[in-house]
Amino acid sequence: MGSLLEHLVEITGHRDHDLLDISVMTALLNMVGVTEARVMELFQSRGELFVRPRVWISGGKVQTVDEESSSDHAGEPIVSFPALVTCIAQRKNRLEEAREDGRHILWIPIWQNDKVSTCLEIAHTQPFTAQMLQVMEGILSVYRNYQSLLDYSERDSLTGLLNRKTFDEKFARMLNSKQAEPASHDVEDRRHHADVKSQWLAVIDIDHFKRVNDTFGHLYGDEVLILVANILRTSFRAQDRVFRFGGEEFVVLLRSATLADAQMVFERFRSNIEQNPFPQVGQITVSIGFASISQETPVVILGHADQALYYAKDHGRNQVCYYDELLALGLLHVGKKTESVEFFFDEPTAG
Repeated sequence: MGSLLEHLVEITGHRDHDLLDISVMTALLNMVGVTEARVMELFQSRGELFVRPRVWISGGKVQTVDEESSSDHAGEPIVSFPALVTCIAQRKNRLEEAREDGRHILWIPIWQNDKVSTCLEIAHTQPFTAQMLQVMEGILSVYRNYQSLLDYSERDSLTGLLNRKTFDEKFARMLNSKQAEPASHDVEDRRHHADVKSQWLAVIDIDHFKRVNDTFGHLYGDEVLILVANILRTSFRAQDRVFRFGGEEFVVLLRSATLADAQMVFERFRSNIEQNPFPQVGQITVSIGFASISQETPVVILGHADQALYYAKDHGRNQVCYYDELLALGLLHVGKKTESVEFFFDEPTAG
């Protein structure tokens, strides 16, 4: 059993939310003997609050959504957890719940600026002792402080999504975790493997967003961005990553999905935006371009998705375009516009 100091050093050594969550779960497992626990994120969808797990302890092992990529972890309404609802409503730091099956559940919301975006659910077969609570409080105080620092550096202040600066690190990690496979430049060869799960990058742009700001003002423009961000959260799984690049542009890293599933997910998101009423503004639409995450460089992959996005916007907007399909149909050509797009994205990294 490691010492509390060793675990605190481990927690404070991270500059990444995922690793921070894993560290706090490991500390609870080793220091308190917890056999079941979850780090849960809270998010809104169409006026309702949902929760879904990011990291959890099961069978004496710490697991993450990345390891369980076959599961959607779409989330459950927070009303399914009445004790958590009570804990937050009463602004408590923790609440212990005794269940009929004999388990004791400790709910610990992580308060940041009078809001809760993360909570811990800790289960034990016996009531929590004063000593256990004291050890956990020491661990969670450090966790709470570091989560606040990471939120400040990793998150977009308006929407709460991951920011542009964080994209490079998350994308590099996805590329490193992707199993090595021969790079294929043959479009037909890729299309024959449409049933194989892969990783995908999509660039999303709100159509005519400047018109929204000019007509209704920036406050309503900001409201549109926030609502789009909320729909993005609920449209993708916990293991996917959603970023706001700035302005009205968003990027999604979609994990472990077939081409058909990727197209379905992006199309469903596009439709959800089109059908969602935006206060005062009315209807909003988005254009989406996406590409497979291959063995090519991040600059090239991002350039492919961006090129598909430009095609969508130049040909009617409010649609989803797949880079390889556009190539196969002869609607895009490698070596022309692609080169200029790649150079545009490559320049900041050179400076």
